[in-house]
Amino acid sequence: MPPSPQSPVPGSIRILGIDPGSVRTGVGVIEVGGNGTLRCLHHCMLSVGGEDEFPQRLARIYDGLLAIIDQYHPAEAAIERVFMARNADSALKLGQARGAAICAAVSRALSVREYAPTAIKQAVVGGGRADKSQVQHMVSVLLGLHQRLQADAADALAVAIAHAHTREGAQRIGIPATAWRRRR
Repeated sequence: MPPSPQSPVPGSIRILGIDPGSVRTGVGVIEVGGNGTLRCLHHCMLSVGGEDEFPQRLARIYDGLLAIIDQYHPAEAAIERVFMARNADSALKLGQARGAAICAAVSRALSVREYAPTAIKQAVVGGGRADKSQVQHMVSVLLGLHQRLQADAADALAVAIAHAHTREGAQRIGIPATAWRRRR
């Protein structure tokens, strides 16, 4: 029987991955063992598009993430960085959804790292131009999952995996976590 969500394995770290969206936000929690093994603890899609008012969508993202953080106790969070949207309104809404997600993580004292979509695909698939089906497949392979993943949840797990690989590489060459995060 796997350990309970509230009792992490000694020497492991839990990472929350977030694929933000104003209609659907993907969420994934992985556990990285001391030997680098990856294990999926949770994945879901927060569907918030049914709300009449946009601020209510943001509240559902925030509250949904708080509940997941409180249940699985990740130590770090990673989120996909904004890409160029088709129009300004979409870009603004995506930015607000990201803000709600980041605020939820920071309110629980999690450090948050941001990753570009191409960097996430490179870390998971090996190429920055991979399509969604390739990402879904490789996430399933890397985490040993046998069911088909919902696209947003797979993207969130991919963000967490990219963070796990980045932090492992930085630790391997002796770079402290405070030095490898991107500064603005």
